[in-house]
Amino acid sequence: MSRIRLGMVGGGNDAFIGAVHRIASRIDDRFELVAGALSSTPEKAQASGAALGLPRVYDDFKQMAIREARLKTGIEAVSIVTPNHVHYAAAREFLKRGIHVICDKPLTSTLADAKRMVKAAEASDALFILTHNYTGYPMVRQAREMVAGGQIGAVRVVQVEYPQDWLSVEQDFKQAEWRTDPARSGVGGSTGDIGTHAFNLACFVTGLEVESLAADLQAFVPGRQVDDNAHVMLRFAGGARGMLWSSQVAPGNENALRLRVYGETGGLEWAQEDPNYLWHTPFGEPKRLITRGGAGAGDAAGRISRTPPGHPEGYLEGFANIYSEAAEAIVAARTGATVPDDVIYPTVHDGLKGVQFVSACVKSSQRDAAWVRLDH
Repeated sequence: MSRIRLGMVGGGNDAFIGAVHRIASRIDDRFELVAGALSSTPEKAQASGAALGLPRVYDDFKQMAIREARLKTGIEAVSIVTPNHVHYAAAREFLKRGIHVICDKPLTSTLADAKRMVKAAEASDALFILTHNYTGYPMVRQAREMVAGGQIGAVRVVQVEYPQDWLSVEQDFKQAEWRTDPARSGVGGSTGDIGTHAFNLACFVTGLEVESLAADLQAFVPGRQVDDNAHVMLRFAGGARGMLWSSQVAPGNENALRLRVYGETGGLEWAQEDPNYLWHTPFGEPKRLITRGGAGAGDAAGRISRTPPGHPEGYLEGFANIYSEAAEAIVAARTGATVPDDVIYPTVHDGLKGVQFVSACVKSSQRDAAWVRLDH
């Protein structure tokens, strides 16, 4: 099967997430990176493209979209890995030319742009894939399958947290600069950067929608214009309740995303820093450890596992699973085939929900943690 011709917007020299996307796109050999507009400055864009040996390098994303759409062997898909405020403008140029979009999260920096992105995606024949990479972890798929299969009964309580410590003091390097600038990151700090991951994970595994929330946001570092810590209470459709904590000022935490789901007949626990294991506790019985590829793991996890149990798979492989699911959908679109039911990836609508979550958190906190409804 021929590889999908891929372009990239953003992700130039010294950009962390661009390198992650490039690695993820190559792991299963489904994509070939052939073009890029890798920086907002022409000089850096050209230097970054040359360093990667790209056949075609552009000074800006609009020039790239126009030219690639005209080429017989132009790109079929584009990865957008810029700061948040560029996502909509860049994606729109490719969507309207029928080029599939694979976009980093959050969807956009503003709710208005998120709604425009949905309209642009719906008006296009191209696919839109959002890289909430934690949905690509095998044991997250295992947990989702177990909840859907009724193995813990009706969900009652959802606890999800994502603490980090890297912004505990004022930082002056590139990643900290744009992520704490509301003009580029959006109105949410930790809520947008990692809170959206936690929110998405809770909804993905449980299959539930958040109807309303009450949030208490803080900016503990003096002078910071976006939140660096958030405590959020959640009310899910159907009556389940939840709590979400996101923090980038929690010393001792690196990427400690953790999910606990409790139902009428049992509970599940998963931690991103130990991702190959899922704890299942039927009520009144001892805890059971399910390992990736081991006894008790089901088809949903097995389909996206690569190595035997005991050989860790994690962050990069989770990202790669999103890219491989995207490849399946793109090939189906290319041939007019039906996408298999087990191919799952976050969509533009999941992205809109994430931006709605951030917006509702900010609104609630401004109102002294008043309950705010999420309009889905």
